[in-house]
Amino acid sequence: MSNVNVSVSGPAEGARRATGAGPETGRGGKGRWSAKRKASVVLELLRGADLESTSRKYGVTAATLTEWRDAFLAAGAEALKAETAMENELLRERIRRIEDGKPFLRWRSRK
Repeated sequence: MSNVNVSVSGPAEGARRATGAGPETGRGGKGRWSAKRKASVVLELLRGADLESTSRKYGVTAATLTEWRDAFLAAGAEALKAETAMENELLRERIRRIEDGKPFLRWRSRK
């Protein structure tokens, strides 16, 4: 008998090249994606890239890309709401100080 080790870890390098999988796909969509990389793909979609072709390009399902896009847009909307709320609070404080006769900012002369 002979001891033959056979590796079944994945397709051969030539097979990967034949499918068109390139360096831009990384791990073929498997594993964890960083927030920065997800945002990059979502921005590509928002700039008009086709959902199906982007799905194939990155090896991620169209449903996953849609979830990422929806989460990205929801987070952007929340950030805008928070910014608006903060600006409103600062304006209210400024109005209160003006009404109380206190200056909003105190300037010091430089000597």
